[in-house]
Amino acid sequence: MTRIAVVEKDKCNPSSCGDFLCMRVCPINRTGEECIIKGEDAKPLISEELCTGCGICPNRCPFEALHIINLPEELNKPPIHQYSENGFRLYSLPVPIFGKVVGILGRNGIGKSTAIKILGGLLKPNMGDVGKEATDKEVIDYFKGTEAQNYFEKMRDGEVKVSYKPQQVELIPQSFDGKVGELLKKVDEKGIVDEVVKKLALGNVLDNDIKNISGGELQRVAIAATVMKKANVYLFDEPTSFLDIKQRIRVSKFIRELADEETAVLVIEHDLIILDYMTDLVHLMYGKQAAYGIVSLPKATRSGINVYLSGFLRDENVRFRDHAIKFEKSLHSKGKEIKEISSWQNVDKKLGHFSLFAEEGIIYKNKVIGILGENGIGKTTFVKILAGEHEPDNGEVSENVKVSYKPQYLDSSSDDLVMNVLQVAVKNYDVQLIRPLGIKPLLLKKINELSGGELQRVAIASCLSKDAGLYLMDEPSAYLDVEQRLVVSKVIRDLVEHKGSSALIVDHDVLFIDYLSHDLIVFEGEPAITGHVHGPFSMVEGMNKFLAGLDLTFRRDPDSNRPRANKPSSQMDQKQKKENKLYYS
Repeated sequence: MTRIAVVEKDKCNPSSCGDFLCMRVCPINRTGEECIIKGEDAKPLISEELCTGCGICPNRCPFEALHIINLPEELNKPPIHQYSENGFRLYSLPVPIFGKVVGILGRNGIGKSTAIKILGGLLKPNMGDVGKEATDKEVIDYFKGTEAQNYFEKMRDGEVKVSYKPQQVELIPQSFDGKVGELLKKVDEKGIVDEVVKKLALGNVLDNDIKNISGGELQRVAIAATVMKKANVYLFDEPTSFLDIKQRIRVSKFIRELADEETAVLVIEHDLIILDYMTDLVHLMYGKQAAYGIVSLPKATRSGINVYLSGFLRDENVRFRDHAIKFEKSLHSKGKEIKEISSWQNVDKKLGHFSLFAEEGIIYKNKVIGILGENGIGKTTFVKILAGEHEPDNGEVSENVKVSYKPQYLDSSSDDLVMNVLQVAVKNYDVQLIRPLGIKPLLLKKINELSGGELQRVAIASCLSKDAGLYLMDEPSAYLDVEQRLVVSKVIRDLVEHKGSSALIVDHDVLFIDYLSHDLIVFEGEPAITGHVHGPFSMVEGMNKFLAGLDLTFRRDPDSNRPRANKPSSQMDQKQKKENKLYYS
């Protein structure tokens, strides 16, 4: 059995645990040997040879920064890549398949981005020998007898040319200057810039400076630039973040069209509906976050997603989660509404050239209401009106309810400690918020030191810990992985029920909205011009209205009960359109 020791250095804070608590409690250290020592970076360094796996140091670490892990016997070999001594290890790789779009599904911090960087030649694997780079021969020998051997041989021989879209598209403006159109023409190696601009609806931003476009526009520009390079392997790391549902469907269709006999596509995606819609096969990635990652064999997308939700890989006899994630049919509204929490009547608001109108609507107690609609159609404006941050030009909004609001864009500039920001949550909601959202290890970190996902979870906890009758959240799933999104869904539902309050949730992940919502508000109109608020509706009525605007139909998966998008013009798609049942509850 192989034992590994991992130190999450960004969590470790020796000065705040009484000066290397782990060194003082280690039984091996207490015998006079040096199992845990102070490293050159003033963080603990654990000897995996001396460690007995007693589990005392990880259990006593107040920051959950230490992990002592006994790996399965089949991993009794060097990792493909290891970031540092006591650092994250990756033990296998997904493999692009020519003619297919292959998805990668897994939690944040499990090695997905590392894997595709290795496949793209952007990161040289070290085979566990930290500080060195493996030769092409060593990599090929490591994968002897597998599909990966063939892939790396082709890469060595120049038969594989890779084009890679990075995860953090928001960093692109730091490296490039100029207008969008000029930049796209520069990278266009195929002479297809006009075709790609049309398919990705980028015509309106071609004359804009790259530094002045939105996150969704930047994402589509990055996808366009990736596809216009002459390559036969395309790697996309989270291509739908910042995009609304209509844009996600458009991008999904576009990426699907790339795969042919001579072209392979590999995609990392957290939106399960889009992953299902876009890919032919999926690899599941599991292990322990920030410690090690393993890649499963490829599976047909539908069954692969269901296996992921079940938490058990039967073929490999591996349980990677102690519970299955289940979707309920009976969550949606039934019976008579009891108590009104908030309402609006004939509200309109003009902001520059954009105008918003909301005829009438009522929010009842103990309701979670999802909000769906395109970007630039007034969802954030409407939520800000309900939150009291915008005054309507006309109409009425009830003011007899206390509101707690989580904005779309989070302020990461503060140097305040997380524990100070979340004093109420720490004191009163340890079980309901701090534990399920994984916030305990973050408490002694500063707000400006948090990652996007960490900041999002802190903002959600802060919002829900406040005393309010109505909770308003704008895109709470952003930066979160699949499991975190579903945990957040349950946390919101449970808190609303516990407090006897209600919540309005704006998001673009339809599965996330479906999982947590009782009712639905649908926005229609023309982005940047006009927006019209419809609802709240029951989920069935609201989803039928929403999907009609997308020319999509959804069905329930018979095994997991999760919503799935039907392939356009499929037998089920045609049947549901004929019956005018675009969404099955």
